[in-house]
Amino acid sequence: MEAVPAVNDDVEVVEPVEGYPTTEDAFDSGWLKVSDLHEIYYEQSGKEDGNPVIYVHGGPGSGCSSACRRYFDPSVYRVILLDQRGAGKSLPHAELKENTTWDLVEDLEKLRQHLGIDKWIVFGGSWGSTLSLVYAIKHTERVKALILRGIFTGRREEVAWLYEEGGASNIYPDYWKDFVSAIPKCERRDMVSAYYRRLTSPDHEVCLEAAQAWAQWECRISKMVVDLEKINTRIQNESWVLSFAKIECHYFVHDCWFDDPSYILNNIEKIRNVPGVIVQGRYDMVTPIKTAWELHEKWPEAELEIISYGAHSVISPDMRAALINAAERYKFS
Repeated sequence: MEAVPAVNDDVEVVEPVEGYPTTEDAFDSGWLKVSDLHEIYYEQSGKEDGNPVIYVHGGPGSGCSSACRRYFDPSVYRVILLDQRGAGKSLPHAELKENTTWDLVEDLEKLRQHLGIDKWIVFGGSWGSTLSLVYAIKHTERVKALILRGIFTGRREEVAWLYEEGGASNIYPDYWKDFVSAIPKCERRDMVSAYYRRLTSPDHEVCLEAAQAWAQWECRISKMVVDLEKINTRIQNESWVLSFAKIECHYFVHDCWFDDPSYILNNIEKIRNVPGVIVQGRYDMVTPIKTAWELHEKWPEAELEIISYGAHSVISPDMRAALINAAERYKFS
């Protein structure tokens, strides 16, 4: 199966750049019991009999908000938001037990069946791109198309870029100093494990302090222009910061439960017939462009759109426009 790689190093900005309105009420919402322990929250908005699209959030542990609907035309799309295990409104909050990549993959499938959907478009960014790709590999026949942003495949070198000396720390030494200051020097050789010990501490204050430092580091390096005041406000949201930091660190310390460190890239052949768009910021410091490029080389049928002034965050108008363009492309599929 050969294809000429499609790479676009610039994106034509289309309206609406800010995205579609997010003010409409969900026409359906609730909790789906997926295990004896976990109930996942979901909601549906847009057109009840429309083209189904599932938004797969990042983190893991970040959860969804109404802003996640912004990419999808509500007159055409049936937009499904899902809070993954322990995140957002899902119960129990910030729970690490029975919370693995494979659990989340099957939760997506259980939700699809619960909603009576045959096939859907899968839209995911950052960790959401990881989960979307694994879901597509496991349930290829249920995926109409993939729209992905900020590619992360869970390999150790990708985690090391974020949490070991010599990666993002070289770009943000000032913010890195704050991140490592929460950990004694004797433990800094393995920052993920050191943070995990604190994030799983029975002492709430120890856990919260570690969660705030963990989230602050990632938030600070997600945008090209950093709003420290806004980040400080965000990490004061105890509910969000605990689920985000605890669950994300939980996944990274366990190598995302991949027996094969390159599971996604080594299985990409299974989804090469699935239409796809990969949107990647050239200056993404959380999930560097190298991984998106490697994915594209394995999956040349997918279009890779490189956003010249894009970072990890979707705050850039060009990032938002590229994702909206992709959703527009598939809305009548």
